[in-house]
Amino acid sequence: MEKVGKEDPQYWDRNTGLLRASEEGFREGLEILRNRYNQSEGLHTWQLMYGCELRGDGSKGFFYQYGYEGRTYITFDKETLTWVAPDPQAQITQRKWDGLPGLNQGRKAYLEEICIEWLEKYLSYGNETLLRTEPPVVTVSSRTKVEDGMETHVCRVHGFYPREIDASWMRDGEVWLQDTFHGFLAPNTDGTYHYWISIQIDPKERGRYRCHVEHDGLQDPLDLELKEPTDSKSNLWLIIIGCVVAALVVVGVIAGIAGFLVFFKKRQDGYKAATRRCRDISKAALKRPQDDYNAVPTNDKGSSSSEQGSNQTV
Repeated sequence: MEKVGKEDPQYWDRNTGLLRASEEGFREGLEILRNRYNQSEGLHTWQLMYGCELRGDGSKGFFYQYGYEGRTYITFDKETLTWVAPDPQAQITQRKWDGLPGLNQGRKAYLEEICIEWLEKYLSYGNETLLRTEPPVVTVSSRTKVEDGMETHVCRVHGFYPREIDASWMRDGEVWLQDTFHGFLAPNTDGTYHYWISIQIDPKERGRYRCHVEHDGLQDPLDLELKEPTDSKSNLWLIIIGCVVAALVVVGVIAGIAGFLVFFKKRQDGYKAATRRCRDISKAALKRPQDDYNAVPTNDKGSSSSEQGSNQTV
């Protein structure tokens, strides 16, 4: 796209102006359709999708259609220079647009000439990037369900370009669709793609299955065999051992805490008893008349600051 801007300095300003001009038309069309369908205010969508295709076999494809509320509203047929409308509300638009033959001829000319011209230009600019091939990295992971003993195998295909890829599970050399689940073919941040398929099988039939992958980046198709899950028996014993060790640690901690509490309680009781003895000895030694002094209040529980703190928010 940087090359596009260098060879056509007005490219960005021109296309930005076109899109801004069409914005007002889309707003007006959205309001018309909302009233035509007798809808209240809220979220509604009015979309346009158009383009042209250059296929690998040299043939070309074209499409120009509008959508309302996520459904096809009206489609342009460039061969007949007419619009195709699926419902009565869209047929109102159809009659209006078909009454403008010059407009329909312009749509056809754009798709067959201008669109193809620019597509070829984009391909020439991005030839190194768009026509490259990146072979997929294929891995198979497995796990076992303890409750029913069935195995789940996941075949992951990562880092490939272009996006077209054929990945399937094979059983005895034939494509096997039963119990097969497909993930989404999604892009990576570097422009490549990733994909996955999984299958659930009986472990006794593991040797009959293969993950089969075909891609333009591969010289030959890949067939990966299934391996015994590493997380079946071994992982189960590791979990059991881990639980036993954790339980012993917890028991040791509890025993240590209990011993400390007993020790602390004995020390606290001894301290209280010694305090009482010292107080009695002091009274006996001094033999002061109790009538001449007010008794000092004592509290074996000590400070009440802990109780006061418990009422505060930390």
